[in-house]
Amino acid sequence: MHEVRFHGRGGQGAVMAAQALASAAFQEGGYAGAFPFFGSERRGAPVLAFTRIDKKPIRIKTQVYEPDVIVVLDEGLIDVADVSAGLKPGGIAIINTDKKPEDMDLGIDLKVATVDATSVALEILKRPVTNSAILGAVAKATGIVSIDGVEKGIMSIFGGRLGEKVGNINAKAARVAYERTVIGESKGKVKRPAPSKWDATVDEMLPGAAIGVEHTPAGMMGMGSMVENKTGSWKVFEPRYDKEKCTMCLICWWACPEGCIYRTEDKMEFDLSYCKGCGICANECPADAIQMERGDQ
Repeated sequence: MHEVRFHGRGGQGAVMAAQALASAAFQEGGYAGAFPFFGSERRGAPVLAFTRIDKKPIRIKTQVYEPDVIVVLDEGLIDVADVSAGLKPGGIAIINTDKKPEDMDLGIDLKVATVDATSVALEILKRPVTNSAILGAVAKATGIVSIDGVEKGIMSIFGGRLGEKVGNINAKAARVAYERTVIGESKGKVKRPAPSKWDATVDEMLPGAAIGVEHTPAGMMGMGSMVENKTGSWKVFEPRYDKEKCTMCLICWWACPEGCIYRTEDKMEFDLSYCKGCGICANECPADAIQMERGDQ
């Protein structure tokens, strides 16, 4: 049995990727199952999805704790989640990044395949949704399914839900990513501590919202605790500000849903640690002083 665990963020399509991979295996005569794991996380928060593939019926319904393959749709997750946890000896990590395999560090020595799936998605789909592109890398790096099977799986899941045109363009993204995937070895030099498994009990929960901050093994709780969650790592695009064009009308400040924009004496400032790259500020700016551009990769 082949067990695959997808690490993505809400909105990146990890669940559909897992389902399309399962469909690809089924189209090639195998048995497969796929399912997600997430709670009340909002868009951009880390989520998991799983796929199992075998030549015989699959009875296991639990999460995948010891995967043969891990698929990381967002490189930034490596710093906030233990993506390599439980990876079997000889397993492989497939990562959406513009870096080479040898430049990745997941804390252990392992086989790594990399592909800049975000650039492929922007080029083919015109959107930074990497789920179909990353499946091309899965086909090339693992051989669990063929790229032809992946294209059929994408047509079944993406095309079946969103239409044939959408299915075809996503299948093309997978094929392009397949050709661009690089496979190599990575050495684990950085020790990555496992994330805390602590959950608050009823007695530990803060009573109401009108009290101060409390520090716990999992970090801060209470008002203001969101400052520890640097949501800026979620973005693909970020604002580029032209001070000369700016009229200081403050419409961007008013429109920003995250409160990331501040007025100083003579210009506007953007806190990129929390900006999610939604582009509302650029869309609302009447002076065209803000443009959204691809952030640092």
